[in-house]
Amino acid sequence: MSRTPPGFRLNAATGIHRGDRLYQQDQVEIISHGRSSGCLLAVLADGMGGKSGGRKAADQVVLTAEQLFERFVPEEEDAAELLRQIASEAHLMIKLTAISAEEEPHSTLAAYLICPDRRCYWLHTGDSRIYHFRGPNMLKRSMDQSYVQRLLDEGQITEAEAAVHPQSNLLTGCLGTVTDPVPTEDFIERLEVGDSLISCSDGLWHYFNPRELGTVLHSLPPREAAELLISKARQRARGGGDNLSLAIVRVEALG
Repeated sequence: MSRTPPGFRLNAATGIHRGDRLYQQDQVEIISHGRSSGCLLAVLADGMGGKSGGRKAADQVVLTAEQLFERFVPEEEDAAELLRQIASEAHLMIKLTAISAEEEPHSTLAAYLICPDRRCYWLHTGDSRIYHFRGPNMLKRSMDQSYVQRLLDEGQITEAEAAVHPQSNLLTGCLGTVTDPVPTEDFIERLEVGDSLISCSDGLWHYFNPRELGTVLHSLPPREAAELLISKARQRARGGGDNLSLAIVRVEALG
């Protein structure tokens, strides 16, 4: 997928795999704006709850994002507010779905929105991550809303201990919960040529450090990078891999 505003283009790809699970509960999509060149939305959701509950929750996140983004006018409306609205409305719809179902559906959300002027906004809740790389170097990433991240922040465990912590799946925030989530937001003033963004579920990022991710994103086009990362994650999971998904966008020069 490529859009061509003046001076740069956005090269994008998504990837998804069921891993070693019986059900696919991740959903991911990159949507180009129909009326504004150089504007796109990447949305990723890692669903949880029952055989089909998690998938229903993730589907609801993506459907909500599609509907709201279709009506979005980049030149007139607040991009950060759009992301908040996606989180809020998806949260409400998941809760309404739960009333009529036996499952308790929840979902993470990791979304980023690139505007035609190269500003980028992101929002996340749960433990699906968003990374920003310049060349092979990570500039920043989202911080997980999880029990393990809280232990890390408090200095009770090390990064190495966090990687193998038995309660790594406990989240302190996500969509569909009884209490309303408090998503984390961030903003990039201007994306440069050579920058890459990746959102990914824990089924993928668990198997890579930032240096590895940055090297792959810098060295390969998004489609090939997505394929390689999924293949390597599957290899490292050794038969115990979770659902995994990712959405990559790279800013490239024209010509």
